[in-house]
Amino acid sequence: MRRLSRTRPELIGLAVVAAVVLIGLPTVTNQFFTFEFAKVAIFVTALIGLNLLTGYSGQISLGNGAFMAVGGYTTAILVQRTGIPYWTTIPVAGILAGVVGFLIGIPALRLTGVYLALATFALALSIPPVLNHFDTFTGGHGGIVMAPAMPPLGLDLSQEQWLYYLCSGIALVLFLFAWGIVRSRTGRAFMAIRDSETAAVASGISLAYYKTLAFGLSAAYAGVAGSLLAIATSYVNPDTFGLSLSLALLVGVVIGGLGLDFGAVLGSLLVVWLPYYAEKASGLQIGSLSFGGKPDIFYGALLILILFFAPHGAAGLVQRGWRWYLLRRTAARSPLPEPVVER
Repeated sequence: MRRLSRTRPELIGLAVVAAVVLIGLPTVTNQFFTFEFAKVAIFVTALIGLNLLTGYSGQISLGNGAFMAVGGYTTAILVQRTGIPYWTTIPVAGILAGVVGFLIGIPALRLTGVYLALATFALALSIPPVLNHFDTFTGGHGGIVMAPAMPPLGLDLSQEQWLYYLCSGIALVLFLFAWGIVRSRTGRAFMAIRDSETAAVASGISLAYYKTLAFGLSAAYAGVAGSLLAIATSYVNPDTFGLSLSLALLVGVVIGGLGLDFGAVLGSLLVVWLPYYAEKASGLQIGSLSFGGKPDIFYGALLILILFFAPHGAAGLVQRGWRWYLLRRTAARSPLPEPVVER
């Protein structure tokens, strides 16, 4: 309690600064950067769900892009065919994706480790061909075009600013919800299963219930993220939710920090902005050596450097820096021992 009371002013100060940055960011950036930060918020939502599944319950998934496809196509089809407001489709997309994830989690109970990863990898591979096959329903290769999401109620915001606030607000609400889950009995059950399934069963934890629940929650988060992605881009097609998306989600949750609260936030920043700056860096020329048109070289090198210097992810590195700061501050404020006077 004493340590918490000492750190509370710093935490409140950081929260205030973060709130100011979050609210004021789209007022000082151009349309491109505002839209990219809206995409960061979308990935935050997706990575929170994947972190609940992989980081906290220990189930490796390479197929969360498929659940994003369920959410994205749910929104696109409902908006195009029924004309209902796009924002009303977001909870529907999350619920439907959550149900699909829960159902897929039932047969996945028999699989663990790399076998589960391989099964979800197959799921990610199969989604684009399935969407292309049912072209009368999904639009096939041509996809589905939606009307742009404009600010409601006559708000004096650009489209990019409205998308940023919409996606960020939903991501913040879902972050707080996941924060509460992790600190509840459900979260403790997830972590017990992750650490040792045998010990979890011996403690009376139902593996079937909590593992499928983790799948359902993760899929619901991915469904909401897919819905937001469809709303932000006003377009979906099977290539939007290909294997590369599922791999990007796994990369983001790992380099952000598995099982850490802010891992999804930092991982989303890296997933969105690392490719952009890798593209910029690929134009550099060192003497006769040129990497023009090969941004993947820089992207791969940056990922290796991040994992080398932050093996527990970017959030783990931030935690280490915060602990170092607290130790230095405590040492600086501690009174020096009084000298012993001999008599």
